[in-house]
Amino acid sequence: MTRYSAAKDAPYVGRFAPSPTGPLHFGSLIAAVASYLDAKRHGGKWLVRIEDVDRTRCKPEWVTNILRTLESMGFEWDGEIVMQSARIDHYDAALDQLKSAHLLYACICSRREIGDSAVRGIEGPVYPGTCRNQHHAAQGAALRVITNNDAVEFEDRAQGRFSQRIESEIGDFILRRRDGLHAYQLAVVVDDALQAVTHVVRGADLLDSTTRQIYLQRLLGYPTPAYLHFPVAVNELGQKLSKQTLAAGVNAQSARNAVLAALRFLGQDASDASQAGTTRELISAAALNWNPGLIPERRVIRA
Repeated sequence: MTRYSAAKDAPYVGRFAPSPTGPLHFGSLIAAVASYLDAKRHGGKWLVRIEDVDRTRCKPEWVTNILRTLESMGFEWDGEIVMQSARIDHYDAALDQLKSAHLLYACICSRREIGDSAVRGIEGPVYPGTCRNQHHAAQGAALRVITNNDAVEFEDRAQGRFSQRIESEIGDFILRRRDGLHAYQLAVVVDDALQAVTHVVRGADLLDSTTRQIYLQRLLGYPTPAYLHFPVAVNELGQKLSKQTLAAGVNAQSARNAVLAALRFLGQDASDASQAGTTRELISAAALNWNPGLIPERRVIRA
């Protein structure tokens, strides 16, 4: 069993990394509140990164909407806004590093072929390694990273001990899609390393992705951040709040109440913060009383 931990004594650097596929809704606001308060409570930096690597789904107008909403609510980020779409060369360099270490291979399997020959895993069919030793050309193929079945384990600050065996539970996973777009798992690992992120605070829907990211960090020689996964907000049907599930955007008129609702969702005592006047003052007051230990140890909570 292999355990990984964050670099000790490094100055706190956190981040909020929304995807611009729609307006800032309540689920995204929870992520902004949690990551911001955790950073400020530790006297650290809070970066904003726009995860627009999937150019088929992301729109520039939503980037503007998200940043304006954050700014109007009193969130203050450190440094320049980083766009994933401007970092393609860095992702390619990471792929080249893995290729040089003989850890990548081209895969031409279709989803139907994988489904027909695979067992069911935590996120669907487990890729059975069909193309691992076939030496297909990379042109027009997906690129997968070779995995192993060692247990990757880490201590989540909210969810506790988490362990996963990637090869048997996920399989060799994709780092570059057949259409040439880089996968989230690769982009987020490279970005966190480039920005020296020490603490990642995000929703528990990404808990199962964390072991893959830790695995990649290890292969690429990157440090591993400390992780905190808070419960995901879902609607009455149990669906994660998102553009696809028609989650309403947060607006200036409802911002203060939305922040208070986010604090309560995260298990925080909002009594002192609720006395603050503006939303900016509310967020500042909430940072003084931020307590990650109060976050419910659950994967989902109905909003």
